[in-house]
Amino acid sequence: MRILFIGDIFGRPGRDVARRAIPALVEHASIDFVIANGENAAAGFGITGDIADTIFGYGVDVMTTGNHVWDKKEVLEYLPRQPKLLRPVNFPAGVPGRGTFLGRTRSGEPIGVVNAMGRIFMPPLDDPFAVVAREIEALRAKTRIIVVDFHAEATSEKLAMGWHLDGRATAVFGTHTHVQTADERILPKGTAYLTDVGMTGPHDSIIGVTTEVALARFLNGMPARFEPATGPGRLNAVIVTADLKTGRATAIERLNLSSEDVDALASRPLASPRA
Repeated sequence: MRILFIGDIFGRPGRDVARRAIPALVEHASIDFVIANGENAAAGFGITGDIADTIFGYGVDVMTTGNHVWDKKEVLEYLPRQPKLLRPVNFPAGVPGRGTFLGRTRSGEPIGVVNAMGRIFMPPLDDPFAVVAREIEALRAKTRIIVVDFHAEATSEKLAMGWHLDGRATAVFGTHTHVQTADERILPKGTAYLTDVGMTGPHDSIIGVTTEVALARFLNGMPARFEPATGPGRLNAVIVTADLKTGRATAIERLNLSSEDVDALASRPLASPRA
């Protein structure tokens, strides 16, 4: 099984490059299932139901989020009726929405997705290590393929989660910082790991925000209204190949594609039709 995970989609530039990249990658990289983090898809802060539906139309099978999930209040009504849009599973009981998803690939194989959020330099939530382990055990009765999006700030906390789930999850991918790391690996017991998948959006920016505005805040310490940057988007993503019987990852490939790279991929003819 081949799974594509798209790093945080940021604003219109991120949505635009995702729209062009996802169908091309599904075809040319033989992708069976697509996951994307969409918490910044609405002008860089939050997500709406209409935008979520649009991104699902690109070929995304399930979307994860994080600390910005509540930024657009209309999502409060959308989350309970759309199981494919997740919020972190370690929010307290009674919060709208779900933190896990059990779906099927294009060929009908079951796959589980868990979305969790860290606690270091982040809003205080329930213990993600205990909650994620519990959710994985419940999913493993139905599938061996389980992907975890751990939305966290600290690299140490993300690494700890990777080792905590080694051999229990097929993959543990970090999101949130919008800066792709270069430490992709398969841990000893078969879990694919990447500290941060990065950002799909305007990289001529400061993590998606207009450079001048964000820089001014560092220089003078004054509050400012952040505006999403414009310009062509860059796609950050990762592809993991997994063994269906064991759930172990067998390969991991990190992607960092410019808008031009995406256009070239989309225009490339298929070597042979997919079955």
